Amino acid sequence: MINLPEVEIIRRDLERDIVGKKIKTAEVNVPKIVKRHGTRAKFSSALVGRKIDSTERIGTLILITMDDESILVMNLGETGLVRRTPNKEKMASETVVVIGFTQHGQMRIVDSSKGASLFVLPSRESFEEDLPEVAALGMDPLANPMSWTEFGRAVLGTSPPQKLKTLLTDNSFVVGLGNVYSDEVLFSAGLRYDRMSNDLNTQELRRFYRGLVETMYDSVKYRGTSTEAAPFVDIAGESGVYQDHLQVYGRHGALSPRTRRPISRTKFAGNWTYFCEDSQV
Repeated sequence: MINLPEVEIIRRDLERDIVGKKIKTAEVNVPKIVKRHGTRAKFSSALVGRKIDSTERIGTLILITMDDESILVMNLGETGLVRRTPNKEKMASETVVVIGFTQHGQMRIVDSSKGASLFVLPSRESFEEDLPEVAALGMDPLANPMSWTEFGRAVLGTSPPQKLKTLLTDNSFVVGLGNVYSDEVLFSAGLRYDRMSNDLNTQELRRFYRGLVETMYDSVKYRGTSTEAAPFVDIAGESGVYQDHLQVYGRHGALSPRTRRPISRTKFAGNWTYFCEDSQV
């Protein structure tokens, strides 16, 4: 799944690469990708001729604002990726949308599961009405992290209390972590996946907060995580290397970097969870 760090990497790359460019064409290969906007023709006409002013991110949505104040909203879903390519580069069979610029090639949305969604909002005025789900999003540790004291109060005040991995993978508490990053955060914090949110002392809350923020920043620093189950490449087609720095996720049986004892795994909420039995309490 494309999680928060990967979406932030894509947004930063697009900010450097497409701002100031004018859209020449917008072609939709899979109609359901733009069904929220309407027809393919309406989607294309809302983009062609517009110049890109800025990019931003809200949760795992990428927002591209045009010179007429309209906003292209991109939800990459589970498997969507963004590629910047020359016009003549061979098109991948999984390409769902192609946006061409008057200069410097194309932006292609590639999505094997066809679960991505793109649409254009006419302005900010309809933002909350068209995207009510944004209001329910939790903490964004990259764009707008809360202080550790606010974080601690939020953890302890969760009602009803939740197991820590459940809490970390809940978008209404913290945005876009998923299985990989939640396991890494909990290892960094020295906390078990099944500890209850109302059962942490002050020192543990500090470690929990630090583990979350440091894991997110490191994952962006190392350009995201690409695994066999969830391959990720940036807009230039380059894989991240954070998978080489994972401490526990996917390392069942390997030695824990903290205790030199084998890393354990167990099924939790239908997915494998990886942890160090001897150092996570």
